[in-house]
Amino acid sequence: MKERIKQLLDEIKGLQAINRDDLESLRIKYLSKKGEITSLFNDFRTISNEQKKEIGQMLNDLKNTAQDKINELKSNLESKVSEENKLDLTRTPDPIELGSRHPLSIVKTEIADIFGRLGFVIAEGPEVEDDWHVFSALNFPPEHPARDMQDTFFITRDPDVLLRTHTSSVQTRIMTTQEPPIRVLCPGRVYRNEAISYRAHCFFHQVEGLYIDKNVSFADLKQALLYFAKEMFGEGTKIRLRPSYFPFTEPSAEMDISCNLCGGKGCPFCKGTGWVEILGCGMVDPNVLESCGIDSKVYSGYAFGMGIERITNLKYQVKDLRMFSENDVRFLNQFKSAY
Repeated sequence: MKERIKQLLDEIKGLQAINRDDLESLRIKYLSKKGEITSLFNDFRTISNEQKKEIGQMLNDLKNTAQDKINELKSNLESKVSEENKLDLTRTPDPIELGSRHPLSIVKTEIADIFGRLGFVIAEGPEVEDDWHVFSALNFPPEHPARDMQDTFFITRDPDVLLRTHTSSVQTRIMTTQEPPIRVLCPGRVYRNEAISYRAHCFFHQVEGLYIDKNVSFADLKQALLYFAKEMFGEGTKIRLRPSYFPFTEPSAEMDISCNLCGGKGCPFCKGTGWVEILGCGMVDPNVLESCGIDSKVYSGYAFGMGIERITNLKYQVKDLRMFSENDVRFLNQFKSAY
């Protein structure tokens, strides 16, 4: 029996368990009621009295050693499982980099923040519109030649359903549902049937503003736009307003800013003029107010609109409009630290 005890002792000291099933098998083999050590205790009754003390001590040591070994293996397995649970096996092997905001989103947010400080609130509307909100309510009668200024995408054969060509349709919806005073900023995507090139696209983004209240003047418009130009392009920026034509404003103007590259001295970017055009504006035509249910004898207002791509080009010197929609990460990564 001594030899058997020594043999089991050597076996137990070298035990290994890969998982919980292995561990349970070892416990059953050595410590269960029908296990090896229990069998030796059953045989202990046949030992002579002279050997019982020595062999009894050896059996107790064997059992304690087996129990300690099983506990040790169990502890090792629990530690291993705990360590494995800390690993996210769904993660990619490469470090996960943070993304960047799109330059158009950066500029749109900055424009909204600037006019937000003047009290303008964001207003949005549908991209699929009807003719009345896009054209008729804005002083575009069916035969008006100004409709030819905008190549429109029509959704169906019904000419009344179309993709909006400007976010002025949002202004129309606001004027027909809200009482003055109205002071809203309308950002969004617009669509025109144009050939795609480095300077034009079939879809682009606009921000338009509308302010209607009593005694609103062209001077109010000029002051708001001057504040915007200085906040967006720098304190030294100058503006000028040139007479223009839009069906929904009268009088109408286009606004230029002093070139932010040459400081107004003249360069290839501004074609040597020192000025760069950025937006159109004007006083809301009384016909537009009346068609939207606003008394033009009591209220007046101004409106302006600009292309977000245009402002982004000026701010970040992006030469090709197509880069804004191609999702080239090499281009987008340049704006990680912007805004």
